[in-house]
Amino acid sequence: MPTGRIPTAPMRNGDGRLSLRAGNLALELAPRIGGSVTAFTADGTPLLRPTPPQAITQRRVREVAAFPLVPYSNRIARARFAFEGEHRLARNAEPEAHALHGNGWQRTWSVASAAASACTLALDHRPSDADPGSRGEWPFAYRATQRFMLTPAGLTVALSVENTDTRPQPAGLGWHPFFPVRPDTMLAFTARGVWMTDADHLPTAHLPVAPDSALGRGRAVPALALNHCFTGWDGRARIALGAGLPTLLLEAGEPLSMGIVYTPAGQDFFAFEPVSHMPDAANRMATVADHGLRILAPGQALTGEIRLTVCWSRPGERP
Repeated sequence: MPTGRIPTAPMRNGDGRLSLRAGNLALELAPRIGGSVTAFTADGTPLLRPTPPQAITQRRVREVAAFPLVPYSNRIARARFAFEGEHRLARNAEPEAHALHGNGWQRTWSVASAAASACTLALDHRPSDADPGSRGEWPFAYRATQRFMLTPAGLTVALSVENTDTRPQPAGLGWHPFFPVRPDTMLAFTARGVWMTDADHLPTAHLPVAPDSALGRGRAVPALALNHCFTGWDGRARIALGAGLPTLLLEAGEPLSMGIVYTPAGQDFFAFEPVSHMPDAANRMATVADHGLRILAPGQALTGEIRLTVCWSRPGERP
């Protein structure tokens, strides 16, 4: 590209990936691999965990930088739930006994629009009797969109799921970004409650989080051992990637009022997932008042927005 020319369209790779740029930030999207983000960098420095090349060629979506959670987040226990009838889902993340993260992350998305620093991906799910597997993915029809907007200051992701079925359906939203971890990576956020989990990562008891919790002041990520859903999240989380690296400000508004924090031991990444509902919400609607799952009438949509602001410290200034 000639020097000084302003690009008007994203760069496209042979495998369908799209590259967006704004200032020193770059975003790489893989519509064919679950509508996922495969890279988000600042001058080549990863702001989300790098995606291994083999994860792209082998479509291993759970190893990418980020992926969408539609039409629900986290687990549905034993891959079954009841809503105007009994529904059995595919166990889509073996060896887990549960259905995990919806089906959007395992589907090919289409490119609805694309420019140099913005792109909209879309997915239409239409279950049919002719394709029993499609009903196992999710028994209701829906349309999901992801709009990515990159500026020199950061990234905004707007998510939507619309009920395109002829009957009501339960639905939720979320985004699953993975962040790189170093010994000095810090995480700080405030929430009012937390769901404790069992060995199957399913919620058991809901406990209050103290207003002066250490998480609110910031904790070193390698010292945490979490796979929990935090409720009453105030919609802000600060992720200090480490010395010499930026701090990321993660923000989300309604309906993304819960945050799932996953810090696997011994790994060089962790996840902070803004979501609209608790794990296994499809089976908790009758017993938990604030489960967070929405019932969408035909034609009704659920929308949410996540912002990642990249904050560089000035010399001598703490992040």
